[in-house]
Parts: sequence; structure tokens; C-alpha cells
Amino acid sequence: MPIGTLIVSTFDNSIGRPAADVQVTIKNAVSGEVISNGVTDGEGKLSPVLLDTPPEALSTTPPETVSDPESEISPDTEGSPKETRIPFGAYDITAQNTNGDITNIDNVQVYEDTVSLQNITFPGQSNDINIPNPAIMGGMPEKIPEAETKRLPDAGGTVVLARPVVPSLIVVHAGVPSDSSAPNYTVSFTDYIKNVASSEIFATWPREAIKANVIAIISFTLNRVYTEWYRGKGYDFTVTNTTSYDQAFTYGRNFFSEISDVVDEVFTMYITRENISQPLLAQYSDGINVVRDGWLSQWGSKELADQGYSALRILQTYYGRDIVIRQAERVEGIPLSFPGVLNTGSSGGNVRALQNQLNAISNNYPLIPKVAVDGIYGAETEEAVRVFQQIFNLPVTGSVNFPTWYRISDVYVAVRKLSEL
Repeated sequence: MPIGTLIVSTFDNSIGRPAADVQVTIKNAVSGEVISNGVTDGEGKLSPVLLDTPPEALSTTPPETVSDPESEISPDTEGSPKETRIPFGAYDITAQNTNGDITNIDNVQVYEDTVSLQNITFPGQSNDINIPNPAIMGGMPEKIPEAETKRLPDAGGTVVLARPVVPSLIVVHAGVPSDSSAPNYTVSFTDYIKNVASSEIFATWPREAIKANVIAIISFTLNRVYTEWYRGKGYDFTVTNTTSYDQAFTYGRNFFSEISDVVDEVFTMYITRENISQPLLAQYSDGINVVRDGWLSQWGSKELADQGYSALRILQTYYGRDIVIRQAERVEGIPLSFPGVLNTGSSGGNVRALQNQLNAISNNYPLIPKVAVDGIYGAETEEAVRVFQQIFNLPVTGSVNFPTWYRISDVYVAVRKLSEL
């Protein structure tokens, strides 16, 4: 039987503080069988759980080319029966913390040979979460086409950013823009991108296909941020989770290590064209049920990656050879910008800042050893970085690359905020 991995991490209030001793039960979503009962450790982590999955081919081959006699019946978004290939193992999670607070998450998705990451925060913005099937499986409203760039307001009108900036937080409206009864969810920018990518495509795809889709998702989102699209219309949110207008998003859903690693690598990158400053509203479709000129084809991106295309070449195939990839100059809310890779032998003020941040984080994550704040990247600092990377599901290298630097910054900022409460 094919196997995938599920890692559950629990937090108290934010990523700055782990939630220990949380009772976690994992059940098969179809049979109701209890697969695992466990308790999170002092770092808020449950030991990785190996789970049965369908074969990878169901998520790596377009639906019309796979004969699957074991297709299951899955309800579509309107609740009527619809025959759908289920390419993932579906599991339900119940988590209860030491205060008796309970969070239920249904239809957590696990694919063959992938690592599914389920983060749970107490108290959450929602305690009962039902994760829909990925948008690429169908059943969600079709995107209403828009222009790839927007006419910006005249000077003195709605405030528009001078240049693209990666925001620290995204406010997602869980409904159509005009539905004032729908809730808003506030999440970090990187978690939003990971959530959308995990809600849109499959984690089993080649890395360059995932990268191309992630950069398109980032560009779309930064266009909404840069043009203050919804706030300029009087709304109090950044984007919606309605695929007619924006991108698929489910608060509290699991995402995947394979997608998370890509997002951490490229989250400041976006698509644009020469002589314009705003990121493109990079629209896309599945490429099978909906095909549009000038839009990225999700299945097409996977096929091109299979042929050896790079992410840039895939994006140029759909958005034009004249597109360029740029990097946002600033990440909002982060104390220091990435200084370049730090590792054994590095020294100076950036190493000292890193050591200070690791020591602050270790107050809440005691597995991370305290280090001397001497500005020298020695064996102690390398070990502290390794433990941090292991706790936060990053590749364990002992070096501080772009993803590790910003993840340390994220957690450090969260720890500081908690200390001010």
C-alpha cells in the first residue's frame, strides 16, 4: 500500500509558543477507524505518522488519461453526488489541549511519498474545519477574468504602495466580497501562499511545476496588496477565498512540505513586465475543463516540468516571453533583511543578531540550545540552527539560507509579541 507522512504541530496563541501535551487523535475519514492516538511533546510536535494513500498516479496524471476502477463517490460543493478520483488519503484529526479546548479538522489530505503538515493553534479563529478537495479536482466556481494590471488611482486618492512589499499578514474574506456576514481570517503571508498552493494543485508534482504555480499565486496576491484592490472599494480585507474572484483558501487546512519548501524559497518573487512596477494579476486555470489564452495551465505546467522546463520557462510559455521575475525589496515586519548565507566561519553583526534571535526563541523552545552572543558562527550556533530547522520542518543543514533566515525572523517576532502580552 502506498504511504505518506503526516506531521502535526500545535501552538499556544502563535508559532512563538508551542502547545505541549495536546491529545491528538487521527481517524480514517472514510471508515472512522482510529489510526493514531498521541500527545505532543515539549516542542508541540507529534511523532510523524505514516498513513495509507492512493497511488501517486492519481495526482500526477490528468483525469481523462487515467483509468481508475476504484474511483470513489465524492460530493461536489453543492452536495450532489459526483464521481471523482480521490488521489489522497483522507483523515480526520481531533486535538484537545490541557485547557480542554478542542479543534476538529476533517478531510486532512495525505499523498503518496509526501509530507503533510498540519498546524493547530489554540485558540484558533475556527475550531471546526472541513477541508475541501483541491480546486484542480473541480467543483469550485470558475475565475472571472480580469486585466493583468490595474489602473492605479490618481495622486491624492486611495493610498497605493510606492513599490511592491511583502506584507506580514493577509486578511482573507471567506465569501464573495459583498457578503458582510462571512468571516475574515488573518494569517501570515507565507502561510497564506502555502495554503492556497495546497488548495489549488498537488504536492506530488515536479518541483519546477510547483514553483511556477507558487510564483503565479504570489504575483496574484501581491497585485491585490499593491493596488489595495478591495480596501480601495471600502472593504476591510486583502483577498477573498472565492475562486470566482481570487484563489482557493481554507483556514486551518494542512499544507505540504514539498510546497512549503518552495514557498519559503521564493515568497518575495513575483511576475511583472518591463517598465511597470506592479506585480501581474497572474491568472490560471486547470487547463482541462477551463483553458484561457494568457493564463497559466496548471496541468500544462506539470507536463512542461516533466519535459524539463524550468519554472521561468513554464511561466514564459503562458504569460509571454517578455515577463520578468522581480523580488520585493522589503518584507514587512521583519527586523533585518536577508544578509546572504550564514554558516560556520561567518562572523559579524548579522551573526550576532541571529544568535540573539535564537536565544529569545529558545526561551519558548528549550530544545534549541542557548549560544554565546559573540558574532562568531561556530559549532554551538550551527547546532542551534539545526535544532530550529528540525522543529520547524525545514531542511536540516545547520546553515542559515534565505528560508531559514526568514523563518527565524518570523518566530522571533512572534516570541517578542507574546512577551508584550
